Amino acid sequence: MTMQPTRRLFCAGLAATAAAPALAAKTDRHFAFTYFRNADDGGAGMRLAISDDGFTYRPVRGGAPVVVPQVGENKLMRDPCVARDPRAGLYHMVWTTSWTGQTIGHASSRDLIDWSAQQAMPVMAAFPGTRNSWAPELIWDDAKRHFVIFWSSTVGTAGKEGDHRLYATMTSDFRTFTPTRKIYDPGFSVIDATFQRVGERLIMFVKDERKEPLRKVIQWCEAQSPTGPFGALSPPITPAWSEGPTAIEVDGETVVFFDRYIDKRYAAVASRDLKTWRDVSDRITMPPGANHGTIIPIDRARYSALAALG
Repeated sequence: MTMQPTRRLFCAGLAATAAAPALAAKTDRHFAFTYFRNADDGGAGMRLAISDDGFTYRPVRGGAPVVVPQVGENKLMRDPCVARDPRAGLYHMVWTTSWTGQTIGHASSRDLIDWSAQQAMPVMAAFPGTRNSWAPELIWDDAKRHFVIFWSSTVGTAGKEGDHRLYATMTSDFRTFTPTRKIYDPGFSVIDATFQRVGERLIMFVKDERKEPLRKVIQWCEAQSPTGPFGALSPPITPAWSEGPTAIEVDGETVVFFDRYIDKRYAAVASRDLKTWRDVSDRITMPPGANHGTIIPIDRARYSALAALG
Protein backbone atom coordinates (compact mmCIF):
# COMPACT_ATOMS: atom_id res chain seq x y z
CA MET A 1 0.00 0.00 0.00
CA THR A 2 1.28 3.47 -0.80
CA MET A 3 0.42 6.78 0.77
CA GLN A 4 -1.25 8.91 -1.87
CA PRO A 5 -3.58 11.89 -2.13
CA THR A 6 -7.13 10.87 -1.39
CA ARG A 7 -9.60 11.05 -4.23
CA ARG A 8 -11.92 13.08 -2.03
CA LEU A 9 -11.43 16.80 -1.55
CA PHE A 10 -10.00 17.74 1.86
CA CYS A 11 -9.04 21.20 3.00
CA ALA A 12 -5.61 21.82 4.49
CA GLY A 13 -6.92 21.92 8.06
CA LEU A 14 -9.97 20.65 9.89
CA ALA A 15 -12.86 22.84 10.87
CA ALA A 16 -12.77 24.42 14.30
CA THR A 17 -15.70 22.24 15.23
CA ALA A 18 -13.74 19.02 14.68
CA ALA A 19 -14.89 16.55 17.30
CA ALA A 20 -12.94 14.17 19.46
CA PRO A 21 -14.18 10.59 19.74
CA ALA A 22 -17.71 10.72 21.15
CA LEU A 23 -17.84 11.12 24.91
CA ALA A 24 -20.07 9.12 27.18
CA ALA A 25 -22.91 10.91 28.88
CA LYS A 26 -22.17 11.90 32.45
CA THR A 27 -24.37 9.07 33.68
CA ASP A 28 -22.63 6.48 31.46
CA ARG A 29 -19.52 5.12 33.13
CA HIS A 30 -18.68 2.24 30.81
CA PHE A 31 -15.20 2.28 29.29
CA ALA A 32 -12.74 0.06 27.46
CA PHE A 33 -8.96 0.30 27.87
CA THR A 34 -6.60 -0.99 25.15
CA TYR A 35 -3.02 -1.47 26.31
CA PHE A 36 0.23 -3.41 25.90
CA ARG A 37 2.97 -4.61 28.23
CA ASN A 38 6.55 -3.36 28.19
CA ALA A 39 7.52 -6.69 29.69
CA ASP A 40 7.21 -8.26 26.25
CA ASP A 41 8.01 -5.07 24.28
CA GLY A 42 4.54 -5.21 22.76
CA GLY A 43 5.33 -8.41 20.89
CA ALA A 44 2.50 -10.31 22.59
CA GLY A 45 -0.13 -7.87 21.33
CA MET A 46 -3.01 -5.68 22.43
CA ARG A 47 -4.79 -6.44 25.69
CA LEU A 48 -8.18 -5.17 26.77
CA ALA A 49 -9.74 -4.11 30.07
CA ILE A 50 -13.16 -2.69 30.98
CA SER A 51 -14.62 -0.41 33.63
CA ASP A 52 -18.09 0.46 34.85
CA ASP A 53 -17.03 3.50 36.86
CA GLY A 54 -14.15 5.06 34.87
CA PHE A 55 -11.56 4.30 37.55
CA THR A 56 -11.37 0.54 38.09
CA TYR A 57 -10.33 -1.52 35.06
CA ARG A 58 -10.35 -5.31 34.98
CA PRO A 59 -8.74 -7.37 32.21
CA VAL A 60 -10.86 -9.14 29.59
CA ARG A 61 -10.04 -12.81 29.02
CA GLY A 62 -7.84 -12.83 32.07
CA GLY A 63 -5.45 -10.31 30.51
CA ALA A 64 -4.49 -12.53 27.58
CA PRO A 65 -3.68 -10.69 24.31
CA VAL A 66 -6.74 -10.01 22.18
CA VAL A 67 -4.82 -9.11 19.00
CA VAL A 68 -1.38 -10.50 18.10
CA PRO A 69 0.85 -8.29 15.88
CA GLN A 70 1.53 -9.55 12.36
CA VAL A 71 2.79 -6.50 10.42
CA GLY A 72 5.47 -3.82 10.53
CA GLU A 73 9.23 -3.72 10.65
CA ASN A 74 9.44 -5.53 14.01
CA LYS A 75 5.89 -6.88 14.30
CA LEU A 76 5.25 -5.10 17.60
CA MET A 77 1.94 -3.79 18.92
CA ARG A 78 2.83 -0.96 21.26
CA ASP A 79 0.69 2.06 22.22
CA PRO A 80 -2.61 0.67 20.84
CA CYS A 81 -5.22 3.38 20.26
CA VAL A 82 -8.85 2.67 19.35
CA ALA A 83 -11.58 5.01 18.11
CA ARG A 84 -15.08 4.27 16.82
CA ASP A 85 -16.32 5.20 13.36
CA PRO A 86 -19.86 6.55 13.88
CA ARG A 87 -20.86 5.78 10.28
CA ALA A 88 -20.64 2.00 10.48
CA GLY A 89 -19.96 1.27 14.14
CA LEU A 90 -16.50 -0.08 13.36
CA TYR A 91 -13.70 0.33 15.84
CA HIS A 92 -10.37 1.25 14.25
CA MET A 93 -7.07 0.59 16.00
CA VAL A 94 -3.64 2.02 15.20
CA TRP A 95 -0.38 1.14 16.94
CA THR A 96 3.41 1.39 16.93
CA THR A 97 4.83 -1.48 14.88
CA SER A 98 8.54 -0.93 15.54
CA TRP A 99 11.09 1.06 17.51
CA THR A 100 12.46 2.25 14.16
CA GLY A 101 10.79 2.59 10.78
CA GLN A 102 8.19 4.37 8.67
CA THR A 103 5.03 2.37 9.31
CA ILE A 104 2.21 2.20 11.81
CA GLY A 105 -0.34 -0.61 12.12
CA HIS A 106 -4.08 -0.62 11.51
CA ALA A 107 -6.95 -3.08 11.96
CA SER A 108 -10.72 -2.79 12.52
CA SER A 109 -13.35 -4.61 14.55
CA ARG A 110 -17.08 -4.51 15.24
CA ASP A 111 -16.86 -5.91 18.76
CA LEU A 112 -13.27 -5.19 19.98
CA ILE A 113 -12.57 -8.96 20.02
CA ASP A 114 -12.52 -10.20 16.42
CA TRP A 115 -10.27 -8.05 14.23
CA SER A 116 -9.72 -7.62 10.51
CA ALA A 117 -6.53 -8.40 8.63
CA GLN A 118 -3.78 -6.03 9.74
CA GLN A 119 -2.09 -3.50 7.48
CA ALA A 120 1.22 -1.69 7.86
CA MET A 121 0.64 1.90 6.73
CA PRO A 122 3.85 3.58 5.44
CA VAL A 123 2.92 6.99 6.79
CA MET A 124 6.48 8.40 6.73
CA ALA A 125 7.64 6.88 3.43
CA ALA A 126 7.88 10.32 1.83
CA PHE A 127 10.29 11.61 4.51
CA PRO A 128 13.85 10.33 3.91
CA GLY A 129 15.79 9.90 7.12
CA THR A 130 12.75 9.04 9.25
CA ARG A 131 13.96 7.26 12.37
CA ASN A 132 10.66 6.17 13.87
CA SER A 133 6.86 6.43 13.86
CA TRP A 134 5.68 6.34 17.46
CA ALA A 135 2.43 6.26 19.42
CA PRO A 136 -0.14 6.86 16.65
CA GLU A 137 -3.65 7.93 17.59
CA LEU A 138 -6.73 8.72 15.58
CA ILE A 139 -9.65 11.08 15.98
CA TRP A 140 -12.92 11.25 14.04
CA ASP A 141 -13.83 14.62 12.51
CA ASP A 142 -17.59 14.66 12.23
CA ALA A 143 -17.65 17.85 10.15
CA LYS A 144 -15.23 16.51 7.52
CA ARG A 145 -16.37 12.88 7.82
CA HIS A 146 -12.89 11.43 8.07
CA PHE A 147 -10.29 10.32 10.57
CA VAL A 148 -7.15 12.24 11.41
CA ILE A 149 -4.28 9.87 12.26
CA PHE A 150 -1.35 11.49 14.08
CA TRP A 151 1.93 10.30 15.60
CA SER A 152 5.48 11.41 16.50
CA SER A 153 8.56 10.99 14.33
CA THR A 154 12.19 12.04 14.34
CA VAL A 155 13.42 12.89 10.85
CA GLY A 156 17.16 13.19 10.23
CA THR A 157 20.04 13.01 12.65
CA ALA A 158 19.50 13.62 16.34
CA GLY A 159 20.82 12.42 19.67
CA LYS A 160 19.89 9.14 21.28
CA GLU A 161 16.67 10.66 22.62
CA GLY A 162 15.57 11.78 19.15
CA ASP A 163 13.89 15.06 18.26
CA HIS A 164 10.24 14.29 17.66
CA ARG A 165 7.50 16.37 16.08
CA LEU A 166 3.86 15.52 15.40
CA TYR A 167 2.81 14.41 11.90
CA ALA A 168 -0.62 13.52 10.52
CA THR A 169 -2.57 12.11 7.60
CA MET A 170 -6.32 11.95 6.96
CA THR A 171 -8.47 9.14 5.62
CA SER A 172 -12.12 8.19 5.29
CA ASP A 173 -11.61 4.54 4.32
CA PHE A 174 -8.09 3.48 5.44
CA ARG A 175 -7.20 2.81 1.82
CA THR A 176 -6.50 6.31 0.53
CA PHE A 177 -4.72 8.94 2.59
CA THR A 178 -3.82 12.59 2.32
CA PRO A 179 -0.09 13.33 2.10
CA THR A 180 1.57 13.22 5.51
CA ARG A 181 2.51 16.60 6.92
CA LYS A 182 3.96 18.03 10.11
CA ILE A 183 1.21 19.49 12.31
CA TYR A 184 2.91 20.46 15.59
CA ASP A 185 6.40 21.79 16.25
CA PRO A 186 6.83 23.65 19.56
CA GLY A 187 10.59 23.88 19.04
CA PHE A 188 11.46 20.82 21.11
CA SER A 189 10.83 17.08 21.16
CA VAL A 190 7.21 16.00 21.79
CA ILE A 191 5.51 12.60 21.74
CA ASP A 192 2.32 10.85 22.86
CA ALA A 193 -0.29 13.41 21.79
CA THR A 194 -3.97 12.72 22.47
CA PHE A 195 -7.15 14.80 22.18
CA GLN A 196 -10.17 15.28 24.40
CA ARG A 197 -13.14 17.61 24.05
CA VAL A 198 -13.81 19.59 27.21
CA GLY A 199 -17.10 21.41 26.80
CA GLU A 200 -16.76 23.30 23.53
CA ARG A 201 -12.96 23.23 23.66
CA LEU A 202 -10.69 20.75 21.89
CA ILE A 203 -7.71 19.98 24.12
CA MET A 204 -4.48 18.26 23.14
CA PHE A 205 -2.43 16.57 25.86
CA VAL A 206 1.19 15.93 24.87
CA LYS A 207 4.48 14.85 26.46
CA ASP A 208 7.53 17.12 26.52
CA GLU A 209 10.16 14.49 25.71
CA ARG A 210 13.23 16.49 26.68
CA LYS A 211 15.68 14.90 29.10
CA GLU A 212 18.24 17.73 29.39
CA PRO A 213 17.00 19.74 31.16
CA LEU A 214 14.72 17.05 32.56
CA ARG A 215 11.08 17.46 31.51
CA LYS A 216 9.36 14.18 30.56
CA VAL A 217 6.05 15.75 31.66
CA ILE A 218 2.55 15.98 30.25
CA GLN A 219 1.08 19.37 29.35
CA TRP A 220 -1.94 20.52 27.38
CA CYS A 221 -2.87 23.17 24.88
CA GLU A 222 -6.06 24.24 23.16
CA ALA A 223 -6.47 23.34 19.48
CA GLN A 224 -8.72 24.90 16.87
CA SER A 225 -8.69 21.52 15.13
CA PRO A 226 -6.69 18.28 15.42
CA THR A 227 -4.20 19.74 12.93
CA GLY A 228 -4.02 23.16 14.61
CA PRO A 229 -3.53 25.97 15.09
CA PHE A 230 -2.47 25.20 18.66
CA GLY A 231 -2.36 27.51 21.64
CA ALA A 232 0.34 27.90 24.27
CA LEU A 233 1.27 24.92 26.41
CA SER A 234 0.09 24.78 30.00
CA PRO A 235 2.36 24.19 32.97
CA PRO A 236 3.01 20.48 33.58
CA ILE A 237 0.07 18.53 35.00
CA THR A 238 2.19 15.47 35.90
CA PRO A 239 5.56 14.84 37.52
CA ALA A 240 8.59 13.93 35.43
CA TRP A 241 8.84 10.48 33.84
CA SER A 242 5.21 10.40 32.75
CA GLU A 243 3.97 9.40 29.30
CA GLY A 244 1.11 7.94 27.28
CA PRO A 245 -1.75 10.19 28.44
CA THR A 246 -5.36 9.22 27.75
CA ALA A 247 -8.28 11.39 28.85
CA ILE A 248 -11.95 10.75 29.61
CA GLU A 249 -14.81 12.62 31.23
CA VAL A 250 -16.23 11.24 34.47
CA ASP A 251 -18.94 13.13 36.37
CA GLY A 252 -18.11 16.42 34.70
CA GLU A 253 -14.37 16.19 35.34
CA THR A 254 -11.54 15.63 32.91
CA VAL A 255 -9.53 12.67 34.12
CA VAL A 256 -6.11 12.11 32.54
CA PHE A 257 -4.52 8.68 33.01
CA PHE A 258 -0.80 8.35 32.31
CA ASP A 259 1.94 5.76 32.42
CA ARG A 260 4.53 6.25 35.20
CA TYR A 261 6.85 3.96 33.28
CA ILE A 262 9.91 4.31 35.52
CA ASP A 263 7.82 3.33 38.56
CA LYS A 264 5.99 0.64 36.53
CA ARG A 265 2.54 1.87 37.46
CA TYR A 266 -0.34 4.01 36.21
CA ALA A 267 -1.38 7.32 37.73
CA ALA A 268 -4.16 9.86 37.10
CA VAL A 269 -5.04 13.49 37.66
CA ALA A 270 -8.44 15.19 37.47
CA SER A 271 -9.69 18.74 36.92
CA ARG A 272 -12.94 20.64 36.42
CA ASP A 273 -11.35 23.72 34.86
CA LEU A 274 -8.05 22.45 33.34
CA LYS A 275 -6.22 24.83 35.69
CA THR A 276 -6.32 23.10 39.05
CA TRP A 277 -5.36 19.44 38.91
CA ARG A 278 -5.49 16.96 41.77
CA ASP A 279 -3.89 13.54 42.01
CA VAL A 280 -6.50 10.77 41.91
CA SER A 281 -4.06 7.90 41.50
CA ASP A 282 -5.33 6.29 44.69
CA ARG A 283 -8.75 5.87 43.06
CA ILE A 284 -7.60 3.92 40.03
CA THR A 285 -7.02 0.19 39.51
CA MET A 286 -5.30 -0.84 36.28
CA PRO A 287 -4.34 -4.28 34.91
CA PRO A 288 -1.00 -5.57 36.18
CA GLY A 289 1.88 -4.53 33.94
CA ALA A 290 -0.25 -2.23 31.76
CA ASN A 291 1.57 0.31 29.63
CA HIS A 292 0.59 3.19 27.33
CA GLY A 293 -2.95 2.58 26.15
CA THR A 294 -6.19 4.39 25.33
CA ILE A 295 -9.48 4.57 27.22
CA ILE A 296 -12.70 5.06 25.24
CA PRO A 297 -16.36 5.16 26.28
CA ILE A 298 -18.47 2.14 25.31
CA ASP A 299 -22.17 1.49 25.71
CA ARG A 300 -23.67 -0.82 28.29
CA ALA A 301 -24.32 -3.61 25.76
CA ARG A 302 -20.68 -3.67 24.62
CA TYR A 303 -19.51 -3.59 28.24
CA SER A 304 -21.77 -6.53 29.14
CA ALA A 305 -20.57 -8.56 26.13
CA LEU A 306 -16.94 -8.01 27.03
CA ALA A 307 -17.56 -8.73 30.72
CA ALA A 308 -19.11 -12.08 29.77
CA LEU A 309 -15.77 -13.18 28.28
CA GLY A 310 -14.24 -13.33 31.74
